[in-house]
Amino acid sequence: MNNTFKKLISVSIAGLIGVSAAAQADEKVINLYSARHYSTDEKMYEDFTKQTGIAIKRLELGDEALLERMRSEGARSPADVVLLVDAARLATAQQDGLFQPVKSKVLSDKIPAQFTGENGLWYAFSARSRVIVYNKANVDPKLAQNYEDLAKPALKGKVCTRTGSHPYMLSLMSSMINHLGEKGAETWAQGVVANMARSPKGGDTDQIRAVASGECGVALTNSYYWVRLLNSSKPEDKEVVSKVGFIWPNQSSYGVHMNVSGGAVAKNAPNRDGAIKFLEYLASDSAQKYFANGNNEWPTVPGVKVDNPALESLGTYKQDVTPSKTLAANTALSQQIMDRVGYK
Repeated sequence: MNNTFKKLISVSIAGLIGVSAAAQADEKVINLYSARHYSTDEKMYEDFTKQTGIAIKRLELGDEALLERMRSEGARSPADVVLLVDAARLATAQQDGLFQPVKSKVLSDKIPAQFTGENGLWYAFSARSRVIVYNKANVDPKLAQNYEDLAKPALKGKVCTRTGSHPYMLSLMSSMINHLGEKGAETWAQGVVANMARSPKGGDTDQIRAVASGECGVALTNSYYWVRLLNSSKPEDKEVVSKVGFIWPNQSSYGVHMNVSGGAVAKNAPNRDGAIKFLEYLASDSAQKYFANGNNEWPTVPGVKVDNPALESLGTYKQDVTPSKTLAANTALSQQIMDRVGYK
């Protein structure tokens, strides 16, 4: 093959790549990278396409795998929108420069400042409360009314949690830093470690089941895991619910910790306009109801009516209004504290 012919082929391929990239940006398609693995979200995506005519191509991975993929793809990444399920993970992606800022009157009007990232880099569309559950037969609920109580001698040998490096725990620790200061939060973490019934392990549902079995006296869980058990018709789940009590922590002080699931426009989004439309859709009443009624999460948009009897059965509660961006900013320090106190 002569050099002239090689050059012609190279130019043709380059041209095709350019046309393909431009076509991708113009197509009514967005590429969604999502760490949400909830089947109920399918109807939400279908509703978005029905309303806008924009199709969704979805890649679902665990948070860390998803972020690592975006890092490796760099400027070549086809991702338009990124959905993550924790303030700590949103912080990691933000620090890695994987998002671009968004200016949207719809989003700024609907999403409270409590649930937005710095400079419009991300927005939270659903929230989950980090609550305390206890064994009704073995623990007096008066001993576990606050997060601080989990570090007190009265609960020695009774506390169970996920690992200290899990984002749910890091976000709670970020909240404790905000309320107690670094020294106070570290003292609290030391007390929790000293009170553990066993080494941290498992997911939130595992913590609830361990409380029901008596392996643990009290545990931390996100609210929607508890509501899933309330909604379950399985006899074994009904038995768990019958043995476990539910507590809204810190109702006489700063309120229950609120973590979030949020979204952002990817740094190199080929279809930026479509990505913004999708984020604006997630703030709509219809999408907010999908979060609440489908996955038992709390809407972040005020005034959205929830039609979920199990969720409503939890009653009213006082929220911790620590901004999600503050939780995100404290993530690195949270991990340092966890490491210092041996919170495995």
